[in-house]
Amino acid sequence: MNGWSSLIRAQICSRLPGAAATGWRCSRGYYKSRTRKPTLYSEVSPLGDPGRSVAPALDGWLRSGNTVRFAELQRIIRDFRRRKRFSHALEVSEWTQKNGVFVFSPVEHAVQLDLIGRVHGLVSAEKYFENLMDHDKTYKTYGALLSCYVRRHQVEKSLSHLQKMREKGFDLTALTYNNMMCLFTKIGQHDKVPDVLTEMKENKVLPDNFSYRICMNSYGERSDIKGMEELLREMETQPHIAVDWNTYAVAANFYIKAGLAKKALDALKRSEERLTGKDGTGFNQLISLHTSLGNKTEILRLWDLEKNACKRCINKDYINILKSLVKLGELEEAEKVLTEWESSGNCYDFGIPDTVIAAYSEKGLHEKAETLLENLKEKGKETTPDSWARVAAGYWHNGDVEKAVKSMKLALSLPVTKKRWKPDPKLVATILNWLGDNGSVADVEAFAGFLSIVPVNREIHDALLKAGSRESKM
Repeated sequence: MNGWSSLIRAQICSRLPGAAATGWRCSRGYYKSRTRKPTLYSEVSPLGDPGRSVAPALDGWLRSGNTVRFAELQRIIRDFRRRKRFSHALEVSEWTQKNGVFVFSPVEHAVQLDLIGRVHGLVSAEKYFENLMDHDKTYKTYGALLSCYVRRHQVEKSLSHLQKMREKGFDLTALTYNNMMCLFTKIGQHDKVPDVLTEMKENKVLPDNFSYRICMNSYGERSDIKGMEELLREMETQPHIAVDWNTYAVAANFYIKAGLAKKALDALKRSEERLTGKDGTGFNQLISLHTSLGNKTEILRLWDLEKNACKRCINKDYINILKSLVKLGELEEAEKVLTEWESSGNCYDFGIPDTVIAAYSEKGLHEKAETLLENLKEKGKETTPDSWARVAAGYWHNGDVEKAVKSMKLALSLPVTKKRWKPDPKLVATILNWLGDNGSVADVEAFAGFLSIVPVNREIHDALLKAGSRESKM
C-alpha cells in the first residue's frame, strides 16, 4: 500500500466517536490567550514530553491563587487530544474530576473513558465503564466503549456491545454506523461496509460525509471503480451533504491506482475547487496525489498556492513537498525548498534536511550529502547516526575507504535516536578488515572504541592481530 493509501486509511479509521469532538479537519494552530498574561493553557501546553506530568503545573496554578474554569480545562483536553497527547489529556481530565472542578456528565465520562482506552487499554476502559452509575451509562458512554473496541479490532465485543445498545433502546446515529464501517475497514472486510450503509439508510439514519467516504474507500479497496462512482453520484445528489475536497481526493487516489489518469485529474480539479482557507492538509494531499501522477508543474503550482493561503507553512508541509520533489528526482527544486525552510523561522526538525540527504545518497551524490551534514553540524544542529552511515556506505561502495571510515566514526559517535538503529555489521566488519590490512594498531583501536553497539569482537581481534603483525615486521 502506498503512502497516500495509508494516510487515507489512517484518516478513515481514526475518526471514531471518542475523537469526534476534534472534527475531520486538522487544526494548524492552538488556542492562545489574546493578552500577555499567563494562562493555565500557557502553563501546561509546553510540557510536551509524554513522560512528564502536567499535574504539578495544574496544582501550582491553584496555589498561586488563580481560578480554574471548567471551560478552559475542556479546551485544554480537546487541544491535547487533537495533538495526540492522550496521556496528558487524561491527566487533565482525571485532575478535573479529582478536584471537583465540575460534576461529570455522561459526556465528560465518555471523553475520559475514551482516553483511558487509548492510554491504559481495554481492560481499564471496561472497568471504568462498569463502575459508572447507571444514570451515566447513556448512549455517550456506550458509544465511547464501542469506540475502544473498534480501535482494538475487537469484532465480537464490538458486535455484542452494539446489540446491547440496541436492546437499551438507544437511537443509533451516523456515528455508531461509521464506527462499525471503520471496524470492517480495519480488519480488511471491505465487502461488509456497504451493507452497514444500507442498514443505516433502512433505519432512517442520514449518512454524513464520512459515511459516504468510508464506503467509497471500501469500493476502491476492492477495485470496484464503478461502485465507487455510483456512490459518489448518489452523494452529490444528497441535499444535506456538501461534498468536500477530501471526498474527491479519495476518488482520485483510486483512479490513480486503477491507471485512470484522466479521471484522476478531473477528481483532483474538483477537489482543489473545494479547498478553503488555510487548509494545509488539503494542499499536502493534493500535492502527494499529483506526485503519483508525476505532475511536477502541478506540484509546484499547488505549493505556491499553499504558501499564499497558509501564510506560514509548518514543518510537515515542508516534509511533504520535499518528499514529492525527491520522488520525482527534482533535487534542484528540493534544494530551493530546503533553503526556504531554513529561513522560515520554524523549529529545527532533522527530518526535513534528511529527506534531501537521503535523496543525495540514493543518487550517489555522497559528497553533497556529507557537505549538508557537515553544515548542520557546524551550526550545532542535530544529525543522526543513520544519515552518516548512509554516507559511509556510499563512500565505501565508491572505493573511498578513508572517507567511509571517517563518516562511520561520526555515525557511531552520535547518540542513537532511533531505537532499532544499528550500523550494518557487514560494513563495520569490512572497515575493520581494511584497517587491519592498511591501518595501524592505533587506527583499529580508535575505530573499535566506537563499536559498543555492534557485536564484532572477533573482527576487532583479527584486525588488531593483522595490524600488529604488519607493524612488527616493519
